[in-house]
Amino acid sequence: MVFCLRLVRQCRSFATQRSSSKRIGGALSLDHFLQRSRVISFYRHILRSCRDIKDAQTRRETQKFARDELERHRHVTDLQHIRYLLSTGKTEWDAMERYIGGM
Repeated sequence: MVFCLRLVRQCRSFATQRSSSKRIGGALSLDHFLQRSRVISFYRHILRSCRDIKDAQTRRETQKFARDELERHRHVTDLQHIRYLLSTGKTEWDAMERYIGGM
């Protein structure tokens, strides 16, 4: 019985600490939120554009490459760096779309 009470207290303590720290310190700034939404929108655009690739293997590789690039830069928090990566990604994808359109 004593063990159960200790376990319950520890769980409550952990849950309280985790939720309060997430709410206070883990909130995104407005600029970060906007950049995040732009990145997600761009990723969706890439996935929709990949539907035009006729070869299934090439389509999967392209989708995997895009996903891997996003994962690789997942922890970037500097807004200027995020903007740079998004701009560079869009430029590269525009060139790739012209190539895909010619297939």
